[in-house]
Amino acid sequence: MANAKILAEKQQAVAEVTEKFKASASTIIADYRGLNVAQVTQLRKTLREAGIEFVVLKNSLARRASANAELSELDEYLTGPTAIAFSKDDLVAPAKILTEFAKKNDQLSVKGGVVEGRVVGYDQIKALAELPSRDGLLSMLLSVLQAPVRNFALAVKAVAEKKEAEGQA
Repeated sequence: MANAKILAEKQQAVAEVTEKFKASASTIIADYRGLNVAQVTQLRKTLREAGIEFVVLKNSLARRASANAELSELDEYLTGPTAIAFSKDDLVAPAKILTEFAKKNDQLSVKGGVVEGRVVGYDQIKALAELPSRDGLLSMLLSVLQAPVRNFALAVKAVAEKKEAEGQA
């Protein structure tokens, strides 16, 4: 009886993690060996504030879930102590937060992950982390869209000032 119950719980856990792999826009796998409780707590808090779920999983469970999600290439990253950050919405945030944290804490190392359904290595995660945040990209887009209107307004103002100056002269 107990084995059937444990097996059912493990199958449920694998199904949940499989869903997370499938639903995530970005998934980052990291080795957290050597981090103390305060550091892990701070990292979890930072990730949670960004809407990112950070879980520590057994590699066997993660391998089964990745196989179910058709991401078997992840197996090479599922060694040693494994923590996984799942982000449903923001593609860049988990990579940015984890790589910044790893710069300050040598014990954390980013191994690889999944970005939009594609398994990627550390180099691609690092490149993703160097992109501007979603808000930064939106502000850049907004400034690009505003530039023609601003320039037009300045030109109209200059023409009006010129006509006004001619009228007074």
